[in-house]
Amino acid sequence: MIRLLKIVIGLALVWSLYWAIAAYGLRTGVATWFDTQAARGWQADYADLSTAGYPLTHTNTLTSPALADPANGTAWQADWLRLESPAIWPGRQTLSFADTPQRFSYFDQTSILEAEDMQAELHLHPGVALELERMTLTAGDWLVIDDGGEVVGANSLTLSMVQTDQPQTYDFDAAADRFTPGDGLRRLTRSMESLPRSFEALELQMSVTFDRVWDRTALEDSRPQPRIIGVKLAEMHWGALRLKAAGDVTVDEAGIPTGIIAVQAENWREMLAMAQSAGAIPVQAVGPAERVLGMLASMGGNPNTLDVQLNFRDGFIALGPLPLGPAPRIILR
Repeated sequence: MIRLLKIVIGLALVWSLYWAIAAYGLRTGVATWFDTQAARGWQADYADLSTAGYPLTHTNTLTSPALADPANGTAWQADWLRLESPAIWPGRQTLSFADTPQRFSYFDQTSILEAEDMQAELHLHPGVALELERMTLTAGDWLVIDDGGEVVGANSLTLSMVQTDQPQTYDFDAAADRFTPGDGLRRLTRSMESLPRSFEALELQMSVTFDRVWDRTALEDSRPQPRIIGVKLAEMHWGALRLKAAGDVTVDEAGIPTGIIAVQAENWREMLAMAQSAGAIPVQAVGPAERVLGMLASMGGNPNTLDVQLNFRDGFIALGPLPLGPAPRIILR
């Protein structure tokens, strides 16, 4: 019995020593990462860094963290951020965000995010490169606010990025339950009063092949760039408006997309009017566009439902035979 007790005490001491060394390493790693970003010209600071979680986890809590990248004008700050991982392997990180408002900025535009139970899970492969295996973000009720009031919100949010058998290819899924555009967005698009306040469905499923894997260099150096985008399903259901899309696009080194996305739209005339109100389509192009799309819809047998293709070619985008203008450059900054 005494021998067994000695063994248990010995193992406890070894584990405690391991936990303390690993905790020091994690704490130092977090502090060093902030110092490194600051040396690169970022704003990267926090008020305090505390460590807890013994004996089964490592929990590092940052008080008043703030990050800002002057190269692309983005910034973020919050009251606190908690990083938690199993003591046996720090590559399984759970990030818990403050329920209090978080501030996001893009140059001189600032938005506030209020989210309940917002968490991110980060699974990394073992090794110094810290290659990304899986990343998810979930939240309960959330709301984005700017100077004009409520922008968008929803009852939940689920985002995921999962590495496939091909290391440079990741599956992406996104969904928001009861997605609700704010009054400002509804006014901008002149949304019909008959439309419900919230979307019945808003979902995206796609796979993206990048030019390299996502690892620590994605933050420290440059972002991996998409080369093949496969949209399995993009779906929006908002009252009488329904939109579905699927297809494949390749992206060259200049960020120019080439490919076809098949689109099915119900009550497409209302969507066209909303796009024109939002400034996505010039006023003078609405009439010709409605005539051409109406002809295409009639060929399908239902004048209210449009089955058409988004064609990306030679740096331009067209909706069926209707040219829309230059295609957007797909480049991650």
